[in-house]
Amino acid sequence: MPPSRIKSTMLYRQVRRALRSGRYVPGDRIEPGLLASEFKISPTPVRLALHRLAGEGLLVDCERDGFRVPRSTELELHQLYDWMERLLLMACDIGLANQKRRAQPLLLEPPSPDEDLVKLTWKLFDAIAKMAPQPHLQHAIKLANDQLAPIRRAKQGFLDRPYEELADIHVRLLHRDFPALEHALAAYHLRRQRLVPDIVAMLNRATG
Repeated sequence: MPPSRIKSTMLYRQVRRALRSGRYVPGDRIEPGLLASEFKISPTPVRLALHRLAGEGLLVDCERDGFRVPRSTELELHQLYDWMERLLLMACDIGLANQKRRAQPLLLEPPSPDEDLVKLTWKLFDAIAKMAPQPHLQHAIKLANDQLAPIRRAKQGFLDRPYEELADIHVRLLHRDFPALEHALAAYHLRRQRLVPDIVAMLNRATG
């Protein structure tokens, strides 16, 4: 692999982790020149990495204005929550159809209020994806997880008892109670769908 491609892949992974961890929030601008300076690489691999992230919907290419973290409209956020819910329910359906096979142990710790809520949510939904032996579905859930991560971090505080909510989903997943898991996931997303106008309004105020 050419050195520029190696550097581009490295930066792609770094920015993707930064988006997931909350370094950037919806509406934030990402300057290719600043990233090139920070990581001491030329602008070309930086732009390759950012264009790749834009192609996945994790960034928006604003051309001369650089790149920005997407700031969803109400319709777009409704659709993103709906898409994630459908993907997870599909994973549950496939998991239910394959539950007679020898199940792999679930290597996932119970949610704790001492841990990062956004990371816990990401790991829990990724674990649900892995219950279905469908690589394309797993990839789609991972991508939707990453698209939602900045929004999840920005909206913390909107919901009461979020750790208890994740703990309930975790228990149902641990016991492979797929009907109950589907019910919990539907309730999880319904609560967020109802908050979409408030979330979008808050993001608009925060980023101008």
